[in-house]
Amino acid sequence: MPAMTLRRRPVLLALLAALLLAIAGGAAYYDRRAADYDYLALAVSWSPTYCASEDGRGDASQCAPGRRHGFIVHGLWPQFDKGWPEYCATDERHVPETLIAQMRDLMPSKALVVHEWRKHGACSGLTQRGYFAATRTLFAKLGIPARYIAPETAIVIGPAELAAEFLGANPWLSRDMIALRCGNRRDAARLGELIFCFTRDLAPRPCGANERRQCSAARLTLPPVR
Repeated sequence: MPAMTLRRRPVLLALLAALLLAIAGGAAYYDRRAADYDYLALAVSWSPTYCASEDGRGDASQCAPGRRHGFIVHGLWPQFDKGWPEYCATDERHVPETLIAQMRDLMPSKALVVHEWRKHGACSGLTQRGYFAATRTLFAKLGIPARYIAPETAIVIGPAELAAEFLGANPWLSRDMIALRCGNRRDAARLGELIFCFTRDLAPRPCGANERRQCSAARLTLPPVR
């Protein structure tokens, strides 16, 4: 074997090892076990919080003045008891415009609808229409307390009080079936979203480890709609 080839061999082996590691890492992240999960998490976002973020300020479909969105559906997420699958293989990668249009009252952004199907819906074991029908069914079951429909001023509230108000509007839920997301601040934070947990048969169930300790703030602010 020529000397030049011998000198290159360690480099090639190192590159091959790095490539194999990257593939292995990708396989762990892009989990392809469609329909292999333990429960579903319906994430319901407070749209004004997103619209105040850098990403939201550039999202005219959801956040342009006059849209006046309050709680919207972020997504319906298949979950393991710890962890979750993502980006599962599917023959339905393209989401038809007609289906996107049908979901825009709950998920105002086309990009959001497409993203949620590709990242989460494809792992549900459901067809696109079945997945979005389940999303609509679960959101329709939720009672939203009146003062959160379209508030003109900010709402400031404690996490426990907020959860209690939703339990009052949804007596079929228990406290362990609701989780809050608001970031890591311990004093005050903006509400990101509420998460409601369901079985694969769409019955309410306690949330898992993924939903624990997602909000540490003592007080929450919900910015007004606009």
